[in-house]
Amino acid sequence: PGHGAAGRRRRGSGLVGAARRGQGRWCVSLSMTAAPDYLVVLFGTTAGANGARLGSDERELVQLLWKVVDLAAKKVGTLHEVLIKPDLLELTEECQEEIRIRVDSLTLAPQLEQALRQFNQSVSNELNIGVGTSFCLCTDGQLHIRQVLHPEASKKNILLPECFYSFFDLRKEFKKCCPDSPEIDKLDAKAMAEYLNLDQNNSAQHFGVSQVEDMGNVILTLISEPYNHRFSDPERVSYKFESGTCSKMELIDDNTIIRARGLPWQSSDQDIARFFKGLNIAKGGAALCLNAQGRRNGEALVRFVSEEHRDLALQRHKHHMGNRYIEVYKATGEDFLKIAGGTSNEVAQFLSKENQVIVRMRGLPFNVTAEEVLAFFGQHCPVTGGKEGILFVTYPDNRPTGDAFVLFACEEYAQNALKKHKDLLGKRYIELFRSTAAEVQQVLNRYSSAPLIPLPTPPILPVLPQQYVPPTNVRDCIRLRGLPYAATIEDILGFLGEFSADIRTHGVHMVLNHQGRPSGDAFIQMKSSDRAFMAAQKCHKKTMKDRYVEVFQCSAEEMNFVLMGGTLNRNGLSPPPCKLPCISPPSYTFPAPAAVIPTEAALYQPSVLLNPRTLQPSTAYYPAGTQLFMNYTAYYPSMQQRMDLYTQMSRPGQCPKNGFVFKGPSS
Repeated sequence: PGHGAAGRRRRGSGLVGAARRGQGRWCVSLSMTAAPDYLVVLFGTTAGANGARLGSDERELVQLLWKVVDLAAKKVGTLHEVLIKPDLLELTEECQEEIRIRVDSLTLAPQLEQALRQFNQSVSNELNIGVGTSFCLCTDGQLHIRQVLHPEASKKNILLPECFYSFFDLRKEFKKCCPDSPEIDKLDAKAMAEYLNLDQNNSAQHFGVSQVEDMGNVILTLISEPYNHRFSDPERVSYKFESGTCSKMELIDDNTIIRARGLPWQSSDQDIARFFKGLNIAKGGAALCLNAQGRRNGEALVRFVSEEHRDLALQRHKHHMGNRYIEVYKATGEDFLKIAGGTSNEVAQFLSKENQVIVRMRGLPFNVTAEEVLAFFGQHCPVTGGKEGILFVTYPDNRPTGDAFVLFACEEYAQNALKKHKDLLGKRYIELFRSTAAEVQQVLNRYSSAPLIPLPTPPILPVLPQQYVPPTNVRDCIRLRGLPYAATIEDILGFLGEFSADIRTHGVHMVLNHQGRPSGDAFIQMKSSDRAFMAAQKCHKKTMKDRYVEVFQCSAEEMNFVLMGGTLNRNGLSPPPCKLPCISPPSYTFPAPAAVIPTEAALYQPSVLLNPRTLQPSTAYYPAGTQLFMNYTAYYPSMQQRMDLYTQMSRPGQCPKNGFVFKGPSS
């Protein structure tokens, strides 16, 4: 650690514990597995859980204790202690009983950044570090460094001294010398001292002090006869997350993968790495998940370097990223490969340039060129490699999807590019998002497998199943336009009021757009044209959830025209932009649809009845110029159900029956 620009910045930060030259030499000596001259035993306590659950509750540090061990002279220095003022001045009962610290004693204590400076100065003065002198931290387990110091410093934007990026886990070093001792997860300072039969006269000492005393004695024992242990090859903490690609043929250990759920939609892989700060994520090991529409769904799969780090990540279940808590669960290597794995040579070539920042463009005009994209970003955020730094996403037939990925050489260029979010390119505003290598692979995999909207060949048939289409000259349907996207069947029934009793069986059709989301339209088939006319007259521009909804009377033929891209309003019908036959070829017949409600009697709870039930859409063919994705949900209220729902909405406070009986699809 410490090599490269990131390491040079940290060494020059002024927070490093030793002289800069000494620290630099220490970093080199670590790579050569040389032993340090000193160990600094470090122990921290938080305002919440301690011991085996340290850091699991996100509580802040309130105390740091340390002691210097001279490995050459085999001597232990004096104990140092500093209290730390947390942002939330509150201690749990468990904490107050264990560490015997009162809240009022923390009010005048320094905050974490100042406390680290005190630690830094104290170690420097005691060791009198010169050229070639080296030291390394030593802790009782992984939690103090990985689960407390690094996560808290990251949240508070504190740049930790370089010495906190490498440390010795005393439990692992002890296990090397005493392989017959208890398992590592059952070891602590007291257990190690007892195993070595060391004197423990610290029962009266408060929590933390006794642990540091025991650790110092254990270290002295390990470096003496008969063990003669040599401290080398310390634990490492990654400075930053490295992006990269993953092949579908790669073997991945299931015990290194977690699924994070509840992420803010704008999160990047760097945000995920920040959330898991202190734990080492494998190269290219943060993969953001996308939904069926290619948008981030708030989940990510993360691959760690080992099972140990995965287990520590699971302890961060329901820790916070900003104001949101993140759920963390186990996942499998197969799950990770489904998201991050790929075999595309085009993607591999695009991502072959390392240390690039990736930005995703969405909403591009279909005829956009690479030159126009370069001009869009301009001179302040040049694209790496010019045209070679742009990857357009297309369907298998090379039709553009409106998405592209762009490479930038540094964070500054990427930030300048992201400032152009929703700027116009031609007549379209362009959405820009920070992206990842895994997202590039995932988007390419999704679009290259099959078109999102299948484009079958003729014959072109009516959109609605033939069984439900009445004579085309009867205007017994109504169209609701401008529905809230969150509108439910209950909302529509309440909106129609008394007219909800006149809905035909199988007569409610919620229209979805090409992304599979509610379009704001619905078509209702009524029992007669008179009732459709009255519903359109009385319900037009009534409000639903603070939005007014337009209601038009129409026929089944007009309904099909609108679903195929035409327009319908009170001025009449405008045909869709392509020629559509209105009648199916006589030789073609629809298969009989399966009954949604079984013929035998079935009892349903009200909670089930009040939720719309989805009917598998019948086969519908449409041309390439279609504006809407022809999928819809259908609802089948019975007469009794419609009347009960209407009565409930007309009389607030009255509950429906405990259940309804259905005897067939026509009930």
